[in-house]
Amino acid sequence: MTKSGKWFLVILGFLALLVVGIALLFYALLSSPTERTEVVAGGSGERIAIVELEGEIISTDALVRQLKKHRESRSIKAIVMRVNSPGGGVVPSQELYEEVRKTRNSGKPVVVSMGSLAASGGYYVSCGGSRIVANPGTLTGSIGVISEFLQLQDALGKLGVGVKTIKSGALKDAGSPVRKMTEADQRYFQELMDDVYEQFVHVVERERRLSHEKVISLADGRVFTGEKAVELGLADTLGTYEDAIRIAAQLAGIKGEPTIVRERKRQTLWETLFGDVAQSVTDLKHEILERPVLSYRFVGPY
Repeated sequence: MTKSGKWFLVILGFLALLVVGIALLFYALLSSPTERTEVVAGGSGERIAIVELEGEIISTDALVRQLKKHRESRSIKAIVMRVNSPGGGVVPSQELYEEVRKTRNSGKPVVVSMGSLAASGGYYVSCGGSRIVANPGTLTGSIGVISEFLQLQDALGKLGVGVKTIKSGALKDAGSPVRKMTEADQRYFQELMDDVYEQFVHVVERERRLSHEKVISLADGRVFTGEKAVELGLADTLGTYEDAIRIAAQLAGIKGEPTIVRERKRQTLWETLFGDVAQSVTDLKHEILERPVLSYRFVGPY
């Protein structure tokens, strides 16, 4: 083989290794992270699982999967659900509530431990638990529904931008940001709002065993401290996260110090390197493009 041929093979091999290296790098960056269960407090007793609802309720796939797994596991005797959330979309809040309720009704205790904020959809989800434990300073309640619509027609007009809409019905473009909302539009959305509001009220009535009149008097969007929530019947008892674990152990009949387990997500290399930037982009996309039309969401400062 000639000298030039040898150099050609060396360069070709180097390029092949480079391509494989780049492919492996992209795989490491983009591959889906896995979930792993870890013991966070080892005791002599049986296992209690911790499920954490943190932040706005947008997608519930991971939490639903965890609840289902723990519900079906013979080694998990009870679940403590830590709720620190202002709520979120109506449908994901309802889906998560149903999964919590299903787990409770299967005979496995689910004790809700409220953090700083368990409001609106966060409270809706909490209603599915076997017990609700709130800190005295927890903000909870905010029973109600909200919908927010961007109004861009004036800004677009100043830019000389117009939009022509062709539609098949008077309400087909109701809520469009490029035209003013009519009285008919407002009536339409108010009917939707009233419907999902009644659904929220009904859940609180049933789960907290309160009269319709009592719930209506509380369901005006106000938040309450944990202390006031217990007094009103919206929560069962005051206590800390550790108290919630103790109550869960009692309900499950666990002897001795329970073993506490929770899931942790392994981050991809991409998330490790660019996690904050990616999360900021995701949050902005959600705020602008993916905001639910109807939300069980607390909009006050938190």
